[in-house]
Amino acid sequence: MIDIGRYNTLKAERKAEQGWILEDIDSDENALLSFLEVPKGLREGDLTEVFIYADKEGRLIATTKRPFACVGDFAYLKVVSAEESGAFLDLGISKDVYVPKKEQKRPMKAGEWHVVYVYLDAVDERLLASSRLTNHVEKGKYNFEEGDEVELLITERTDLGYNAIIDNHYPGLLYHNEVFTDLHPGERHKGWIKKIRATHEVDLTLQPSGFGHILNTRASLLEALKNNGGVLRLGDKSTPEEIYQQLRISKNVFKKAIGGLYKERLVELGDHEVRLIEKG
Repeated sequence: MIDIGRYNTLKAERKAEQGWILEDIDSDENALLSFLEVPKGLREGDLTEVFIYADKEGRLIATTKRPFACVGDFAYLKVVSAEESGAFLDLGISKDVYVPKKEQKRPMKAGEWHVVYVYLDAVDERLLASSRLTNHVEKGKYNFEEGDEVELLITERTDLGYNAIIDNHYPGLLYHNEVFTDLHPGERHKGWIKKIRATHEVDLTLQPSGFGHILNTRASLLEALKNNGGVLRLGDKSTPEEIYQQLRISKNVFKKAIGGLYKERLVELGDHEVRLIEKG
């Protein structure tokens, strides 16, 4: 069965007036691939991977272009046109994806960018999208644990911090006081699971945690000291922003790593300076 809104591997069945007819090897379903997109050297019986969507008449259309998102994906897409009933977003193929008015968290305007969830209408199998993300995320039964590395899609800035989609499925939050750089909707970042609350809310961080990370940071700090003539212009009274700007780590991680170096008598500490102790 052909999976609309996703990639399918179909067999080149025959040529038609407008292109190749591609057939699903497990069913009688087929889709039309325009001659303009036919891979070079395609022959009858060849298998080819294509993305499938339905046109206005409900016919299945195949494309070799790579869409910005498939059904089930969250993506950051541009509004190409908007009207009273809904808006059309650029999906990167000949077919734009439609966002009904009721599925818009706020009214969309042409030229804007929005994080949306792409899905298939259950009635007419039409590709649709929604900016009401909370209706489409999964909550609970997570496939990760505290400390795990994950992929994040930043969705919006709030009073608490930045909302994000974790691994294309789950909601999470990066708190303002733990983010030391500007984040913007649509950006993708590597992140880590900081805490999974009893209420199933997930706290995130852009910094790995744990003893292993402290050891790695310790080695990085020693290297940075050696490369800067034995001195870093950072210390206990430096701001989190200053530390992150120079080292891309949190102040908490910095203090733990520097504290370890101090106990080993490898460095001298000042309010705004760390100095490498010269042996001998």
